Amino acid sequence: MVEQQDYYRREWQLIRGVPIVWAFAQNWERIDNFQARCDDIVIATYPKAGTTWMSEIVDMILHAGNDEQCGRDFIYNKVPMLEFWAPNVLAPGTKTLEETPSPRVIKTHLPVSLLPKSFWEKKSKVVYVARNAKDLAVSYYHFDRMNQLHPEPGTWAEYLEKYVAGKVGYGSWYDHVNSWWEKTKDHPVLYIFYEDMKEDPKREIRKVAQFLGKDLGENVLENIVNKTSFEVMKDNPRTNYVTNTAPFFQTDISPFMRKGVAGDWKNHFTVAQNERFDEDYGRKMAGSPLCFRTEV
Repeated sequence: MVEQQDYYRREWQLIRGVPIVWAFAQNWERIDNFQARCDDIVIATYPKAGTTWMSEIVDMILHAGNDEQCGRDFIYNKVPMLEFWAPNVLAPGTKTLEETPSPRVIKTHLPVSLLPKSFWEKKSKVVYVARNAKDLAVSYYHFDRMNQLHPEPGTWAEYLEKYVAGKVGYGSWYDHVNSWWEKTKDHPVLYIFYEDMKEDPKREIRKVAQFLGKDLGENVLENIVNKTSFEVMKDNPRTNYVTNTAPFFQTDISPFMRKGVAGDWKNHFTVAQNERFDEDYGRKMAGSPLCFRTEV
């Protein structure tokens, strides 16, 4: 029997070339064979790109901003994570989702190549959130420091090298954001930029509502904007992972919701690191139509 500590700080396990959390990678057939539904709504992101933020936004949109309904449960229960599994501690996300009535809202960090094919066949709607590579690297580093399901990140300098090489959970940021952009051409994917959400949350929330076929009034939109602000969500026990935190999150090292800003990378990158990063970024993103802002 696999004990909880057996998968703490384990190295990534490769699934078709993509590094995946060791615990999540067990019995991968449950992912490949997962059956999507036509009315599923998928929230897809590279880790630390605003997943919890968008999850709460979508839940509030679906419930027309009703505070009582939106406060019914913790965010990870309202929006289960497809690939999640902590053997003998918490149930697989696939099992939870199979028992969830429609319409389901499903969270995932999977790249296009690993998403179960049933989602493509059912034409399930996908909201994809993309965040600039520099801020994401910083946020992911602090997350890996506190998340015992992930390998030890090492120093910031060591981590940045692994991140640039795609040797972190879910692989290359470059492959992730570009492959999901390509899917917008043949699948109902709404591609949202984190920095745009920071700049004008009401505008971006309205886009999501329209994509989901929901016509919300201005008062409802305002309520969603207010209730999903970083400051409010960080103080909300149903979204901040503090009150009922996962046993593998060491929030004394770093909080789950840390800063939620655009531009924090400047407090971590040295001049030399920034120059090397920019040079590598230019090569890997050459020809990509995607344009990210590193501050707002």
